Amino acid sequence: MLGGMAGKLYLLDGMALIYRAHFAFVRSPILTSGGVNTSAMFGFANTLLDILKNQEPTHIAVALDTSAPTPRHEMFPAYKAQREEMPEDLAAAIPMLKRFCAAMRIPLLLKDGYEADDIIGTLAKRAEREGFDETWMVTPDKDFAQLVSDKVLIYKPGRQGGEVEHIGIPEVQARWGVERSEQVIDILGLMGDASDNIPGVKGVGEKTAIALIKDWGSVEAALENADKIKGKTGEKLKESAEMALLSKKLATIDVNAPVEVELHELARQEYDAEALKALMVEFEFNALGRRLFGDDFKAGRGDAKRAPAPQAADAEAAPVEKAPLRTLADTPHDYRLVTSAEEVREFLSAALAQKRCCFDLETTSLDPREAEIVGIAFTWESGTGWFVRIAAEQNKAAAPESGLGLFEWGSHAHAAPALGARLEELRELFTRPGVEKVGHNLKYDLAVLREHGLEVAGPFFDSMLAHALVEPESRHGMDFLSEVYLGYTPISITALIGEKKGEQISMAAVANEQIELLKDYAAEDADVTWQLAARLVPELEAKGQHDVFYEIESPLLPVIVKMEAEGVAIDVQALRTFGVQLEREADDLQKRIHGYVDAPFNLNSPKQLGEILFEKLKLAEKPKKTATGQYQTNEQVLMSLLGTHPIVQEILDYREVTKLKSTYVDALPEAVSSRTGRVHTTLHQLMTATGRIASSDPNLQNIPVRSEHGREIRRAFVAGRPGHVLMSADYSQVELRVMASLSGDEAMMEAFAQGQDIHEATAARVYGVKPEEVLPEMRRTAKMVNFGIIYGISAFGLSQRLSIPRGEAARIIESYFAQFPGVKRYLDETVETARAKGYVETLTGRRRYLRDIGSANGTIRAAAERIAMNTPIQGTAADMIKLAMVRVDAALTESGCKAKMLLQVHDELLFEVPEEEVETVRSLVVDAMRLALPLRVPVVVDAGVGSSWLAAH
Repeated sequence: MLGGMAGKLYLLDGMALIYRAHFAFVRSPILTSGGVNTSAMFGFANTLLDILKNQEPTHIAVALDTSAPTPRHEMFPAYKAQREEMPEDLAAAIPMLKRFCAAMRIPLLLKDGYEADDIIGTLAKRAEREGFDETWMVTPDKDFAQLVSDKVLIYKPGRQGGEVEHIGIPEVQARWGVERSEQVIDILGLMGDASDNIPGVKGVGEKTAIALIKDWGSVEAALENADKIKGKTGEKLKESAEMALLSKKLATIDVNAPVEVELHELARQEYDAEALKALMVEFEFNALGRRLFGDDFKAGRGDAKRAPAPQAADAEAAPVEKAPLRTLADTPHDYRLVTSAEEVREFLSAALAQKRCCFDLETTSLDPREAEIVGIAFTWESGTGWFVRIAAEQNKAAAPESGLGLFEWGSHAHAAPALGARLEELRELFTRPGVEKVGHNLKYDLAVLREHGLEVAGPFFDSMLAHALVEPESRHGMDFLSEVYLGYTPISITALIGEKKGEQISMAAVANEQIELLKDYAAEDADVTWQLAARLVPELEAKGQHDVFYEIESPLLPVIVKMEAEGVAIDVQALRTFGVQLEREADDLQKRIHGYVDAPFNLNSPKQLGEILFEKLKLAEKPKKTATGQYQTNEQVLMSLLGTHPIVQEILDYREVTKLKSTYVDALPEAVSSRTGRVHTTLHQLMTATGRIASSDPNLQNIPVRSEHGREIRRAFVAGRPGHVLMSADYSQVELRVMASLSGDEAMMEAFAQGQDIHEATAARVYGVKPEEVLPEMRRTAKMVNFGIIYGISAFGLSQRLSIPRGEAARIIESYFAQFPGVKRYLDETVETARAKGYVETLTGRRRYLRDIGSANGTIRAAAERIAMNTPIQGTAADMIKLAMVRVDAALTESGCKAKMLLQVHDELLFEVPEEEVETVRSLVVDAMRLALPLRVPVVVDAGVGSSWLAAH
């Protein structure tokens, strides 16, 4: 490989890769059981292992920046000065990366005074001279395009497992419009680079910079010919000539850095297996560990109470000793297969004597409305389990008299699905009240059994929900929890059905062909869940979540199962008619938009739209750009441009029309179940950090209600049974009432106690006028402030929303707090409490942990403070409606009413009600919602009735 021999060198831009990985997971970080953020390390490790496996490099190295200043800082002190301080979690990833590279025996290259770009550039060009066949610069950074040649290329990893880009000369030419790769430096010199704070020429964007380099070939030539360049561009070049040349220097990657390493020292080596295993255990990268070591890898577990804290950026953390995980092969167990009637009787004899029992279904589908049951595992003692096999013929209905009788089931009034013969034998075990049923993700199991005609009696203990309360930011899968809490690795599902998707066999086939393996797999799942439940019960107490779990989440579980099974009817033909109308409107809007610029362009292309708005129409002096240099054209940006040109409103209207059509009008008819004729959303109890219920597949919570088009979609949701109507029951201004109650602010509490319009009352106080003198725009401002305060709105944020100067917004907020001092005091105290405890709580005690509340990074800390202010308010409102759902369901059952609860959407519940029950159900629902969670101010519920969801408002 030396002296002209072939070689394939991969040079990884370590800092850029961990930055991107860290922020890719910023909304849902990857944490160890001890709370260590390993997002950056996980993304980097995945990229590296993919390269080693799929690209087979002969040589490899990782380059990092150091904290020392570089010649670029001496040339331009503001170089990269705009960057926030590195987040603590990301800083802690650097020593992890160093230890990982050491275990992989991959050279780590650093040089004070030089950036990773310079190290990579120097080695890439050296490898080219020394005859390497290929050198791949592994980076998401666009600056490296300047180095691309026939043998020096860019390997750009995809985001979160997306497709990799391989960038050579043709791709650089197509992307930048240059003849030679090094001309990318000239383009960057003219347009600047916001991410590195390289100024460029003021007013020259990417498109103009590319055109100039096409015409003149270099920055220097363009400056020499500035007099020949027409319009403002020529003037800008003359004014900023020195800055253009400086920017080009700043953007130039140094390919002659004093890198004291020989290329042969980068030859790929075998990794240190023991050190690498230890790191995989410490980071809890169990899937990566198995990928590297297969069955030889015994994954490690973190200690939820004593896990090592993140290390400082310059620390070299020592490996943490972790015990290897156990598996079924080395664990005593007694798992029994139950197939015959006699074996069932023996099993039931023992099971029916228990006060608590864990069960887990094995089925043929993840869709509860399609799934067939192939068996059910049970346990009530660690290390034991029973797997009751349910063959296809045993799923057939038993005699009619053994069914559950006539009642409303699913979306139709008919006989409930008759139980299959085997389920009929197990019915008493499932329906016996007072016996706690334990499971993991019980909602699925309860839903499947309900579809098969069996409604399971509570109470319930769902280990997934329990863990979501104990460790809300962690993963909640059973296999993960087993490794963390029990030090045990369960049998993988791929051991049963196979690894490759196209070649996987069905669970029914497994049951027929490998019943012993299925028995062990299923019984083990029940056994593990039983043991997890035992570990989580004291954790709920320790974390103060006992009441939230047993009084809110567990009782809510069967309510959600019924709601999902019920579904909601939609008028498909009405949606299709509305879809034709929306398509016509979109076409008309597109024609008008194109007419403003006398040219067609792709309205759905942010790049093309940005060029139209900011280069052709020049609607902003300093338009915002993305990290890749593309103009931002999101809704917030467009809203800030309203009033500058009529095209902006037309674009917003076009986006609304096309989004509604694709997301709802076209998609909802496809979501109608062929079995029930209704749409069945999936409701998630603990997906959101505040505890709010979320909806998916399809999401029915984001249908807009303020626009006329959004209301038309709600008109298509109808009562699906003859003689029925829809009823909507909605909390009135619940979050503001919660804020008044939590803060104890006298003025706000008085306004609610007297039944005043809270926004009008707020406006009167803030503007110092009588309520009858409040103008509509005053009320609108007060409403924005009322709801903005809940989210910790700043003067800048309010000025953006109201399109007013920041100073005026600051005066409004100052006046607000002067009139409502209790609110200000409460918000300040909440932030201080969060800083002291590390979490905030709702009125019921639900906690949200705030890892960044003490961050040294101002932006990150401010975001955590806003979350601290908002969570107790929004979370308490979420708890209130969850408690209301439990109360309403119980009240409907006790009253014998046939009304059905269909949907929960934020602060609203939707019901399908027989016409003769309307007044009874209205009274019952309103009372249950009002009394669900008493506040220090009146709770108001508005209930309407109509033939459609829209009409019920």
